[in-house]
Amino acid sequence: MKDLKQDVKKVIQGVGGSENIATVTHCATRLRFVLKNPSKANKEEIEAIASVKGTFTQAGQFQVIIGNDVSKFYTELIKEAGISVSSKEDVKEAAKQNMSFLQRLIGNLGEIFAPLIPALVVGGLILGFRNVLSDILLMNGGTQSIVEVSQFWAGIHHFLWILGEAIFHFLPVGIVWSITRKMGTTQILGIVLGLTLVSPQLFNAWGVAGHLATGGTLPYWDFGFFRIDMIGYQAQVIPAILAGFTLVYLEKFFRKITPEYISMIVVPFFALIPAVLVAHVVLGPIGWWIGSGISTVVYAGLTSSLNWLLAAVFGFLYAPIVITGLHHMTNAIDLELMAQFGGTMLWPMIALSNIAQGSAVVGIIIHNRKNKEKEGEKQVSIPAAISCYLGVTEPAMFGINLKYGFPFICAIIGSAIAAVISVGFGVMANSIGVGGLPGILSIQGQYMIIFTICMIIAIAVPIALTLIAAKRFIK
Repeated sequence: MKDLKQDVKKVIQGVGGSENIATVTHCATRLRFVLKNPSKANKEEIEAIASVKGTFTQAGQFQVIIGNDVSKFYTELIKEAGISVSSKEDVKEAAKQNMSFLQRLIGNLGEIFAPLIPALVVGGLILGFRNVLSDILLMNGGTQSIVEVSQFWAGIHHFLWILGEAIFHFLPVGIVWSITRKMGTTQILGIVLGLTLVSPQLFNAWGVAGHLATGGTLPYWDFGFFRIDMIGYQAQVIPAILAGFTLVYLEKFFRKITPEYISMIVVPFFALIPAVLVAHVVLGPIGWWIGSGISTVVYAGLTSSLNWLLAAVFGFLYAPIVITGLHHMTNAIDLELMAQFGGTMLWPMIALSNIAQGSAVVGIIIHNRKNKEKEGEKQVSIPAAISCYLGVTEPAMFGINLKYGFPFICAIIGSAIAAVISVGFGVMANSIGVGGLPGILSIQGQYMIIFTICMIIAIAVPIALTLIAAKRFIK
């Protein structure tokens, strides 16, 4: 306990003293400071403390990696510094003062999608399982699929679509709900607005292009002097985001100017009705056009003659992008690709990047296995490698790879090579899924073998390069 108290005092001194701490909380392994003057933090001094495994700055927060004892460390720290306990939400709000407009924008986007990720992961796994049942010829000498020879599995295949439809077709409901939740407005209004974007009365978005191509016409609402096409926005991301923020700001505006005693009636009515109208007349078509444009450009690039170059760049830069927090943008692009092309080529590369970062850590673990001076590092490196292989890379990147430097480079080189092969063979995931090694469960059945080869590359190359470089850089 004496050593802990001494280390706590050193951390407080290293961040510029208790008077420089605006607020602080902790997660599973890290202290998360918001500092009044971030330039006063002395990274070298803090990283020299025995209890500290590393430091980094992200999303306006100065984060100090402690490990499994972080809760004890935090309790002692707030006592020693004389500051109050803060929630993660308090820290996020305070951290925004240290963030640029772009960082706040990307952070907000990430917070919108974060509550939806569990459902999207489940949806991806379900679609992957359905593909295995129906698309891979596993039976009768490779001539028939499982559903063709088994009524039971055909029934399972059919039944599971009810979940796939609920998650992906009705995705706008979740997006608009998440926006109202984040912005502190009425969540049920968000759900209702989302439902109006995917109502069964509307022509399903998935079938619009094919219907028009065969000379079909779309249903419409006829208002006499103008018409509105009755088109749904199933699985569409950008229309839902635009509609959600429109509802939020309308509600905030009317709540501000409406007397409290009639706000229960006035605010929901004048927020929801205009939001629905604007969503279908203006924002829906514009959002669809923007989303289709983005996904078309990305898909065209990944299927062009230069796809190897784009894949190499994405595989090489994805991990550095994670450091900035800008990686949250890929969720929206993935979902647009899924809606338009029935899958995404980005997600497999992201899963491979996770694996590569973990593999670089494994290289460090192997190199340092007989080094008694590095025994304490195992408390960070082993859990970090496991975390990477399960899709969470920050502990590995900030705790080990960026600390040494060269393992991070080895990892992104391995990621780039695996990404080139993945895109070169057109590997496509059903949806956003579990990252790292379990990512294969989201891959469409016909690509599972080649993706397995890509995973082996993402494991072997970073380990080999890290071991080679470690002989030079670690004495």
